[in-house]
Amino acid sequence: MKPHADSLIRLDHVSKSFGRRVVLEDVSFEVRAGEAFCILGKSGTGKSVTLKLMIGLLPADRGSIVIDGEEVQQLDRKSLLEARKKVGFMFQDGALFDSISLAENLAFPIRRHTSKSNKEIRDIVREKLSEVGLEKELNKMPADLSGGMRKRAGLARALVLDPPILLADEPGSGLDPVTAAEINGLLRELKERQKTTLVVVTHDAARVHGFADRLGVLDRGRMVACGTPAELADSRDELVRALASGEEANDVVSKS
Repeated sequence: MKPHADSLIRLDHVSKSFGRRVVLEDVSFEVRAGEAFCILGKSGTGKSVTLKLMIGLLPADRGSIVIDGEEVQQLDRKSLLEARKKVGFMFQDGALFDSISLAENLAFPIRRHTSKSNKEIRDIVREKLSEVGLEKELNKMPADLSGGMRKRAGLARALVLDPPILLADEPGSGLDPVTAAEINGLLRELKERQKTTLVVVTHDAARVHGFADRLGVLDRGRMVACGTPAELADSRDELVRALASGEEANDVVSKS
């Protein structure tokens, strides 16, 4: 695959298996700087695994993964940790430490990866929590937060180092429509105001119609289509067309 001039993330012929179960097979796609690329597909198609491969949380069995010019598979541990500073990861469950406060959850990666003073760290934590509407909750424990608050807290934590890239795993999953729309609004603002490059995994394209530049469809471990929402909505493939139009992935598959 010849890279686009603005390519920031590129996967070439990537495969991943767990034992005898093939999760991804010969997957290739790229994400361009400043765009929102959304990966669609039903549960179990390898969407979340793809995100984890991108930042080296899992090793690929075959293929090449390049982020900002660096081959992830070839980085040693120190270089990989350094590369991860460029990438925020919004986990599906928020990935908060239950034993420390919300403020301390956000402070943790700043202390680990920078030499900022305690005052600078406090200021950053307050700023990021304010951006997601949680500035009054900074002393709460994760167990005291609602599902929507945990999602917003996870987003704030992913952004404390101001990464140019954000990977978001099912940001609207498990939320009511209003709260899911709020999360999507925050992602849209990131893209428009801060020019953050987004890679968003979702099973519901309707949730990303407001900001997705391009979509990729994973089916049975293969990337079967990539293109703009309009291009995929005109696809001859019924699954691709339905997903791009915003039908629930699992509902679409059950019809085929």
